[in-house]
Amino acid sequence: MTEIRPLTPQECVRLLPTQPIGRLAFSEHALPTVRPVNFFLDNDDIIVRTSQSGSMSRLSGEVVAFEVDSVDAATHTGWSVVVIGRIATITDIDELVRLAGPAHRPWAGGERARFLRLPIEMISGRTLLLNDRGTVSAAS
Repeated sequence: MTEIRPLTPQECVRLLPTQPIGRLAFSEHALPTVRPVNFFLDNDDIIVRTSQSGSMSRLSGEVVAFEVDSVDAATHTGWSVVVIGRIATITDIDELVRLAGPAHRPWAGGERARFLRLPIEMISGRTLLLNDRGTVSAAS
């Protein structure tokens, strides 16, 4: 069986860049919206590239949530990390040039010229581990 335990903030930050895709959760027309996005870390801030149009292009100054996880369905193990912070549009030209390098190419095709920065203001996570006792325990 498996056991759920909380992750430390340091463990959460270490796990974030191990996956290429996360989910950005925000409010659109007063309704919750979640979008899968590829991302990368820059000085422990989450960077997301998006188009100049669409729901994410209007984000700047809003409090959002971002989740990254990894789950192994065969072993019933995995982890999840959630970041909460105030997202901002990056406008400094030198920073944009640095962040637009080939190593940070977005997965989605088309124009992706808008860069969003999400500083980690709050971070939490949980891991689901194999338990040698054969019981399940939960931590909240």
